[in-house]
Amino acid sequence: MLRLDRHGLPLSTASETAAECYREGMDLLHSAWPGSAEALDAAIAADPDFALAHAARARLHTTRAEPDKARERIATAAELVSRQGTARERSHVEVLSLAIHGASARALERALAHADTWPRDVLILSLPLGAFGLFAFSGMADHDQARVDLCERHARHYGADDWWFLTYRGWSHAENGAVGRGRDLLQRACELRRNNANAVHAHAHAMFESGAGEDAEALIADWLPGYDRVGVLHGHIAWHAALVALERGDAERALALYAEHVQPSVSAGMPINVVSDAASLLWRLRAYGHAVPAGLWEPVAAYAERSFSQAGFAFIDAHMALLEAATGDRAAVDRRAEALTRLVEAGTLAAGPVVPAICRATLAFAEEDYAGCVRLLEPVAAEVVRIGGSGAQREVLEDTLLVALMRSGEVAKARALLDRRLHRRPSPRDMRWRGLLTT
Repeated sequence: MLRLDRHGLPLSTASETAAECYREGMDLLHSAWPGSAEALDAAIAADPDFALAHAARARLHTTRAEPDKARERIATAAELVSRQGTARERSHVEVLSLAIHGASARALERALAHADTWPRDVLILSLPLGAFGLFAFSGMADHDQARVDLCERHARHYGADDWWFLTYRGWSHAENGAVGRGRDLLQRACELRRNNANAVHAHAHAMFESGAGEDAEALIADWLPGYDRVGVLHGHIAWHAALVALERGDAERALALYAEHVQPSVSAGMPINVVSDAASLLWRLRAYGHAVPAGLWEPVAAYAERSFSQAGFAFIDAHMALLEAATGDRAAVDRRAEALTRLVEAGTLAAGPVVPAICRATLAFAEEDYAGCVRLLEPVAAEVVRIGGSGAQREVLEDTLLVALMRSGEVAKARALLDRRLHRRPSPRDMRWRGLLTT
């Protein structure tokens, strides 16, 4: 009897139990819901030679920042699939292996080719998508459009009721500026599978981008209590609620959410989220003129240094610079900027010179050299998108530039930037700032 995955692709296992556990594990993995590891382990227990179950386990280790375990698992999958696997399964494991071993450019190229041949292989199609996907971290300036193009190219293979595809398609449209279209798709994804943290997260993004902060706050307040705190996106979704609180000037609420859900000591999120969420939220508080209570920066900096000690990961480097600048570690910022400049000169930093410029600009801002921050950040502002992540995550750098413009007396430029932002997304904070610049 032929075993199939949820999208109708054959699976090389003789065990129906293994196939069923694999289908469940993949659904949980793609909805960022707890239990995926247990389901995939059950699939492997039912059929130890089931290559794709080992490959999926490798992918899960990657999302949990466990690279050694991921490499071990994908090596097992590669050995097994070479003995008993279809062409699709061998390609599937090969693409994952490239991604896990850091060959991102080759992984992206192979993932796109794989998707053209097997468009319903969702684990491989997912790799270029998302805020932390291969497109986002490719250094491309147009990665938002690239995700939309990829989704639209394969939309005919999924129909109107596939919750997984609706999630990625909706988020891609919302991030690329078609926010209404994105919200409609994401609303449907949430209706089809409530236990889908990826869809709720993406929906909160879309609401934020459309200026519907109250809707995002209500969505999160209703949904988050039903999502176990061990869920990988629990802290990050709470971070979105904290952003909404800051939009309306409620620093007390933002700090309460930070203490309960976001700070490293309480979050079970991926290190990339824990560091970027904590650093950017505390930086926003400071930049907006709110007091950051004593003792909050240092634990984040210590956690970040344990998780990301080497320069060269552009998205994280930007957030490490926020931490180093905020804690007054000028030497650390200088070292990071110099290391990144060497990588740029060697042609090995995909995001390019915008990254060391961000580092130096954050240090200038922290030292209250606002004119210096503007000189460094304004010329590269359009290139910040190259570091990856989402619009909401990168906005902390635009906020830094905007506040620096206001504090350095560049009123006309600050007004122009605010007008562009308000045209894109009505924000209570931006409207207050615009009013101050008008009086």
